[in-house]
Amino acid sequence: MTDASQGEDGPMGGGRGEKPLDADETLHLRVDALRADETMQLRVPAPPEPPAPGGGRAERRRSTRAAGRADARAAGAVAGTLARLLGPLAPYARRLEPCTRRIAPYARRLKPVYPRPGRAGWRRWIPSWRQWIGAVLTSFGLLGAFLVTAYAMTDIPSNLNSYATQQDNVYFWSDGTPMARTGWVQRQAMPLKDIPEDVRWAVLAAENESFYSDPGISAKGITRAVFRTLGQGDTEGGSTITQQYVKNVYLTQNQTISRKFTEAMIALKLDNKMSKDEILEGYLNTSWFGRGSYGIQRAAQAYYGKDVGKLNASEAAMLASLLKGAGLYDPTLGKANHARAAERWSWILDRMVKIGKLSPQERAKYTKFPEPLKSNPLYNTGEQSDYLVELASQYAKKAGHLTDKQFDLGGYQIYTTFDRKRERTLTDAVTKARKEAGQRDPAVAKNGHYGAASVAPDGRILAVYGGPDHRKQGYNESNATTVPAGTAFLPFVYAAGLEHGVHKTRGGPATPVTPDSVYDGDDAVPVTTPEGPYWDRSGKKVAAHNDGGKSYGDITLREALAKSVNTPFMQLGMDAGLDKVRQTAEASGLLSSSMGPQVPALSLGNSTPSAIRMASGYATFAADGNHTEPYSVGRITRNGSPVALATPHPRRAVGATVAEQVTEALGDSFRTAHPDAAAGRSGVSGKAGGNDKDTASWYVGTADSVSTAIVVYRIDLAKSLEPLPLKGLAGTSASSVPYALWSAATGLG
Repeated sequence: MTDASQGEDGPMGGGRGEKPLDADETLHLRVDALRADETMQLRVPAPPEPPAPGGGRAERRRSTRAAGRADARAAGAVAGTLARLLGPLAPYARRLEPCTRRIAPYARRLKPVYPRPGRAGWRRWIPSWRQWIGAVLTSFGLLGAFLVTAYAMTDIPSNLNSYATQQDNVYFWSDGTPMARTGWVQRQAMPLKDIPEDVRWAVLAAENESFYSDPGISAKGITRAVFRTLGQGDTEGGSTITQQYVKNVYLTQNQTISRKFTEAMIALKLDNKMSKDEILEGYLNTSWFGRGSYGIQRAAQAYYGKDVGKLNASEAAMLASLLKGAGLYDPTLGKANHARAAERWSWILDRMVKIGKLSPQERAKYTKFPEPLKSNPLYNTGEQSDYLVELASQYAKKAGHLTDKQFDLGGYQIYTTFDRKRERTLTDAVTKARKEAGQRDPAVAKNGHYGAASVAPDGRILAVYGGPDHRKQGYNESNATTVPAGTAFLPFVYAAGLEHGVHKTRGGPATPVTPDSVYDGDDAVPVTTPEGPYWDRSGKKVAAHNDGGKSYGDITLREALAKSVNTPFMQLGMDAGLDKVRQTAEASGLLSSSMGPQVPALSLGNSTPSAIRMASGYATFAADGNHTEPYSVGRITRNGSPVALATPHPRRAVGATVAEQVTEALGDSFRTAHPDAAAGRSGVSGKAGGNDKDTASWYVGTADSVSTAIVVYRIDLAKSLEPLPLKGLAGTSASSVPYALWSAATGLG
């Protein structure tokens, strides 16, 4: 090789007078010493750049030294920075050095070399077993790192799905029996301790028998779900109860891989944060069982009409089968459903035996499929109860300081004051009267309305009649303030005079009034003030009129109330002061918003109280002058925990003596108008009421310490709330419809 490279005429061509080779040009040299057909490649370096014009050798040396010093400084700076950064790691590096030396040979062997030496054809591109092992281990390592990172970065959501936590509200009669249920969903949370063991294990046997030992997820189930999704475009279950609970309360129902992965991560964290019993309780209270029911409690009521605590193992197994899909396993939806449900019911019971949660002897008892109810009894709220629910819900939110949003989330148990027996009696009586009116005169009865309410002396609303059907008429006839009270208002004028006295002179002292005080009972007597006659805005003297234009001469106030003589009370209202009349009526229970203009007609009932408020006002007299605001809810709980309720307390409206005197006069009124009904009955009082335009007919009274108000009137709700003439709808004085309804409601009819 040396001789060949130095010869003047050799292949190198490097002698004088020959053209030099270009930079980077390759020279092929045949060397005899090498093997035949073996080629050696030599790279010819590029010639040095010619010196710049004007620059000498000294200048080039100085620039080279300056550049060297700059590079040295930069390298030193980088080295210093790296030393500061890596300095703390030096001790660890020294400790790992022995391990690194031992691992290095194996790492070099795992380093892929392609194409593989010593292999021919396609085998040169196939990895070795070492490379396969390295790839698998690396994949597992990366996957593990990914899962650890994902777990660390996944947080349990702080807010539950509002729909998942929404429950229904349950209303109870005063005797504690269920009255109605409302809400977008039917759900009532139950503590796990109130759910029998058989019910719990029926669900676990059906859905996740390893619940108490698994980590919250099922790798097998997740893998199967992923495979199904990727292979066939849909997803499959296989989730643990923890995963299902996460899906119910934190996530959506979207069937996607990303949702499944998030579900698994949250389930792992939740399993470490919550106890198994807490997770199971949440799952049982949020799962869908069909028939509009969420949670095991509502499912028990929807399918078997009983609370979950009363279910046996057989019924529990049937409900557990619904978790696989109520649309497929509700046995009432068809023969195929029934067959599927029966098969799964039997499988669940056998499964309970297998896992040791049901004895073979007990299993042998359950040979007949437990047929559920044909329909959900929770939907049967009844037509009239809707009006009761409306009143109770309005009061519950107000007295419980609950927002609409809070109340709509549900879970409340509302214990009302409504008496089931009284409500049924009142509803039956009004329904019968409506039917009879429709048969007599359908055109008149079409716009007829019957407001009714019964109120106890302590303010409890015991019964109301709100209308024929809340689904067709949302207008509540018992709580409407649309028609005048008429002469049923006279007791409040009487009480005002007895309580405050009268003023014969402007600004003078009050003169006491007693039941025996005498007033002019003649018809068309002008109303006077201390200054003289009372003139209306048209310049006419105002005069009172009695029913039928009848005159009674001088008459005591007690007798005037008993006979419903109007003229004494219009004058009494002026003498006591219309402001005092209004004050007494409002203190007794009438709403200020329903009070009429403060003119002489106020004493004859130009106010428009509701039936509930009129009954409440008369109840004040029955309660010795103490008034308690009418209320429809006695207590509220939410999932068993009490909710603070602002319960009304009695307050003095009129003196006890005044209340007694009014009650005595109302007793005389009842005995005078209905002597046969009064025979043998004590403690009964009442009075009819009407107005000169014949747009409303009332009867209000007290029996057995319960005050009841009935009003019959006509309004075309499609046009306005303007009262229409009764046209005989309320009957006659001899056969009054309001009195007939009142006597039926009080048990006197």
